[in-house]
Amino acid sequence: MPKAKYAGMYDFTLPSIMIRDLELIKEIGIKHFDNFVDHKPLANPELDPLFAKNLFSLRGNKWREMRAILSPAFTSSKMKMMFELMSNCANEFADFVTTQRDTNIVEIRDAFSRYTNDIIATTAFGISINSMKERDNEFYKMGKDVTTFGFFNSMVFMIGQVNPKLTKSLKLRIINQRVSNFFEDIITSTIATTIAQKIERPDMLQLLIQAKESGKAADLTIQDMTAQAFIFFFRGFDTVSLAMCFTAYAIATNPEVQEKLQMEIDQVLKKSNGKITYDDLKEMQYLDAVFNETLRMYSPVAELNRECTKSVELPPATPGAKPCTVKPVTQIIIPVYGIHHDPQYFPEPDKFDPERFLDGSERMTPSAYLPFGIGPRICIGNRFAIMECKLVLFHLLKKYNFRPCEKTTVPMKFSTNSVLPGPVNGFWIKIESRK
Repeated sequence: MPKAKYAGMYDFTLPSIMIRDLELIKEIGIKHFDNFVDHKPLANPELDPLFAKNLFSLRGNKWREMRAILSPAFTSSKMKMMFELMSNCANEFADFVTTQRDTNIVEIRDAFSRYTNDIIATTAFGISINSMKERDNEFYKMGKDVTTFGFFNSMVFMIGQVNPKLTKSLKLRIINQRVSNFFEDIITSTIATTIAQKIERPDMLQLLIQAKESGKAADLTIQDMTAQAFIFFFRGFDTVSLAMCFTAYAIATNPEVQEKLQMEIDQVLKKSNGKITYDDLKEMQYLDAVFNETLRMYSPVAELNRECTKSVELPPATPGAKPCTVKPVTQIIIPVYGIHHDPQYFPEPDKFDPERFLDGSERMTPSAYLPFGIGPRICIGNRFAIMECKLVLFHLLKKYNFRPCEKTTVPMKFSTNSVLPGPVNGFWIKIESRK
């Protein structure tokens, strides 16, 4: 229905409306946000509290209260405080790659997930881990467990969408009790240590402790706090590492982009005497363009969703049609992947072209770029994730070249065995030292 602003469909058994008009998407995400506050429910709070009680899944006023508590954790001043820690992790990661010279052909998904694991362990849970050296550490194993959606987990998730009552009656859990207990134990221990030793940490856990102690959120439980740290971990472990993989893949398969990016990196290193700063990273326009183009072309999130909370009237879907009244519980679906690959917004959408994101370019429509969502429910940790990705790419590309190898999937062909996108045979690239 190329000329319709939206169309009706079903998401399993849920009546839904797929929105394709950019102005209407902005109205739903921003102007009429109060009518579309919530995401669709993903899990049962009694069976899967870590999934159901985190910021992404919270609904109505509970979401507003938690967002207000956590927002200060992601201000520019907090990002600057975390920058040095992240940069050290990224540099250590690049140094570790140097020591692994048995082969220069690498499956980078595993490596990047270990890097994000260590960043999140430090910034969200207050524990120091080196998953590249301690390859079987418990924290990393739990991360793999919780982010690997096998057949059983996928079926539980699907049944929960189709028939929540059946999920509850059968007591089907997405996350097993062992994993929940592991994360709750870590948060309990970290909070106890933080309070006893009066530690001040520039992170979300500190804000949650302060909110509880000040009475702003006196009813916060350990489980509530764990849920916030958990979603930070869950989203970062897989989605952020996936963005890194696709960026490395795009750079490896587009040598002219790599050459231009390395020129920018070399200029920054020369200007800053070999050590990058927070402001240096922010000013790197071409690195920013490369990462933005990666998220456009290989968005880890295929669609956004909103649930109607108050009735609202949408304009006619086509000229001459009648307006449509959207009633509560109706699902709104925003097809991010489809919009990102629509030639009317991004000419030659299947071409990796960072130039479209540089200042003055007319080859894109800004409102069509939605990798982190839109409006008040935009991803709260987007700046954290961007900084994390850019830093590791900076530290790797100052030392190495990325090249395709025999195992690299060129052109890209997506696997159908995973919820998240990825090549059919994994992210294999060749890493060579720069001369």
